[in-house]
Amino acid sequence: MSPSDDIEDSSAPLIEHLAELRNRLIKSAVAFLIGMIICFTVATPIFNFLTDPLCSVLASRGQDCDLIFISPQEGFFVAIKVSLLGGFILAFPFIANQMWRFVAPGLYKSEKGAFLPFLVASPFMFFLGASFAFYVVTPLAYDFFLGFQQFGSGGEALPGDPQTAAPLSVVFQGSAQEYLNLTIKFIVAFGLCFQLPVLLTLMGKAGLVSAEGLGNVRKYAVVGILLLAALVTPPDVITQIILFVVVYGLYEISIFLVRRVEAKREAKLRAEGLWFDEDEDDAADAPDTNDDDDTPDAARDPYGEAEFDDDPLLDAFDRDEQDDTDRKDEDKPK
Repeated sequence: MSPSDDIEDSSAPLIEHLAELRNRLIKSAVAFLIGMIICFTVATPIFNFLTDPLCSVLASRGQDCDLIFISPQEGFFVAIKVSLLGGFILAFPFIANQMWRFVAPGLYKSEKGAFLPFLVASPFMFFLGASFAFYVVTPLAYDFFLGFQQFGSGGEALPGDPQTAAPLSVVFQGSAQEYLNLTIKFIVAFGLCFQLPVLLTLMGKAGLVSAEGLGNVRKYAVVGILLLAALVTPPDVITQIILFVVVYGLYEISIFLVRRVEAKREAKLRAEGLWFDEDEDDAADAPDTNDDDDTPDAARDPYGEAEFDDDPLLDAFDRDEQDDTDRKDEDKPK
């Protein structure tokens, strides 16, 4: 067989994997396109559903829920963004199944059992975070933002002191596209934040992090969560505190889950006889100072000859050596 044949044989599995990956990606893209088309046909009801937090806040203030298009093409792009979001949500189970079927043949049975729960927990936690953002955070955020409106009767100057009265009405006339962009940012940001337990537990199962290590960096995690709350929420103290409490709670849950993973791993290794405690290792490495030990003392017996005092072979050898020495002494001329 020529060297070129060897190269072709070795590259064959790679070509097969790439071909399978291409087929999986094509199927996922087709599923996403189908979901996008379905959602495009019902983009208006989906958008109306997404405006519910804003409309609820406006209704509580006695205002109509009106959004405008500030450009001729804005309505089309709003429908496209809605269909993109909805198409991905509809196609995600199929896409995740294609990813799993591509990766699973290369995993051991134990690895499949370890990875599959995270594949199920990840979308669940994302939808949980998205729901929390949609039903809790966005109403609070829009209530904060709309609190900066100024009202006058028909836009005329308000009566009173001209130096203190607002000269004009400043009311909300929001862009549909800007509202959709902000709402999607909230949903995606909180969905990703709720992935924290899944990510840290998976890293703990892989041995990349430990419960003790996560506990030691808790103070740095608090600072990072506060910065995250300041970035992804409006400058409203209540909303920031809510996000901090939720994400920090998820961090503590992650430490608990990692500790459980470590306990299960230790129990399994102990059952297999492969677990060694650090105390036992230190005791094994420490020098033995027991006086009852028969090990010879290097200061008294540097060559360890005391162990061979009762050896009959060595005694016979010493006698022969002594006899040879006596003969040599006798043969010497006097």
